Amino acid sequence: MLVSNVGIMKKILYIILFICLCVPFGARCENADKGKEDFNAGEMIMKHLGDEHSWEICNFQGHEIAIPLPVILWNEGHLTCFMSNKLHEGKTYKNFRFGTTEDSKTLEGKIIYVDENNAFVSKPLDFSITKNVFSIFIVCTIICCVVITASQRAKKREGKEPKGVQTLIEMFVEFIKDDIAIPNIGKEAYGKYMTYLLSVFLFIFLCNIMGLIPFFPGGANVSGNIAVTLTLALFTFFVVMFSSSKGYWKGIVNPNVPMWLKLPVPLMPVLEFIEIFTKPFSLCIRLFANITAGHVIMLSFVGIIFIFGTINNITAYGVGVASVLFSVFMTMIEALVAFIQAYVFTLLSAIYIGMARSSHE
Repeated sequence: MLVSNVGIMKKILYIILFICLCVPFGARCENADKGKEDFNAGEMIMKHLGDEHSWEICNFQGHEIAIPLPVILWNEGHLTCFMSNKLHEGKTYKNFRFGTTEDSKTLEGKIIYVDENNAFVSKPLDFSITKNVFSIFIVCTIICCVVITASQRAKKREGKEPKGVQTLIEMFVEFIKDDIAIPNIGKEAYGKYMTYLLSVFLFIFLCNIMGLIPFFPGGANVSGNIAVTLTLALFTFFVVMFSSSKGYWKGIVNPNVPMWLKLPVPLMPVLEFIEIFTKPFSLCIRLFANITAGHVIMLSFVGIIFIFGTINNITAYGVGVASVLFSVFMTMIEALVAFIQAYVFTLLSAIYIGMARSSHE
């Protein structure tokens, strides 16, 4: 088992090193034509951090090469569906177009409904398959395929030493069970929450890893989208609420503190009640902020190459060597952070579940 785990860890390390070398090249491919014009590092960073209705592969000789994604809009009681390339380069399709700063700062980059004079009328409800949504589909598909494959191999090789993907999944299962679930939830009840904890860990970890690849499919900044982290935090919130015991609520309504902290002003009960909502909020912000900060730093090192490239090529090559080395180093750190953040989110979720199940002494 140990030898098999070592082999799996080597493969994971090779993949991480490959990602580290690909990130600077990916940013270079993404900005290949920008050396001819003023390079805007902030625009490049925000474009990677943000969400889009198409999946840009690269910018070749001034032409954007992108994969169009489905646009699904609900406007004035009607459902409208089309591909995002219909709105490419400021085009209007069925009175829909992308908003600009001339319409409103808040509408910039959003799909809006306009009249015959191209003036803003309304903002439709947008249910489109954006880059982040499509990346979530990819991540979920990978997780399902890997887990199902590991399950089938485990059945065929029952009683034998695990091999390949089966070893990888068993390694994660044992890690979540022994280091997170049992210590914080208990041996009697941890089994009910293993599916959730393992799913959350694998989803966040894979999203974080794929977010390090800015030019491959799956390179969307999913974990850096606060809507995604908020949804994950709400999942934990509802699991905690449905798992809570009478003792948990008694500790909130009538905590075991001196009476002057409860009467005449119910200070501690109010603080305990607020804590119910601050816990998932901290989960949301912690994951979002750490992933976003790491991407900003990593892309900033890459952007330095193009900033100095506007001066002359010799300066760009000189600075580029140091910048690429720092980029590779930061990518290795981000690969570690990808695991740590998935671990911390899963660990805190298990702690909150365990606290909700236990009675307050």
